[in-house]
Amino acid sequence: MKARTILTIVLMTALAGNVVAATAAAAGQVNVNTASVQELQRLPRVGPALAQRIVEFRTANGPFKSPDELTRVKGIGEKSIVNLKPYVTVNGPTTLSEKVKSGQKPKAEPAPLDERSR
Repeated sequence: MKARTILTIVLMTALAGNVVAATAAAAGQVNVNTASVQELQRLPRVGPALAQRIVEFRTANGPFKSPDELTRVKGIGEKSIVNLKPYVTVNGPTTLSEKVKSGQKPKAEPAPLDERSR
């Protein structure tokens, strides 16, 4: 019984991670390796000074390999990275078109009509 409960929790956690990733992709993301200072400012809690530090860091150190590497930029800690991760990517185009306010959850696409009626 315990093994079954643990397996269920593990599966639910994995599925929740996929939902968050899909939701963030629908909301838009910023590629921290190619984004301009203005594009980086669309991220939650990123203003002009921090956006400039991100650009300067990647210029001096090369492209980011993962979003977690943003913690190497002065002013971005573990708490900040949790808020940034849903909106940050290291490849592909920048698709986030407007500023994300602090604490705002990624926008999900509306469920198809047949799923809303359940």
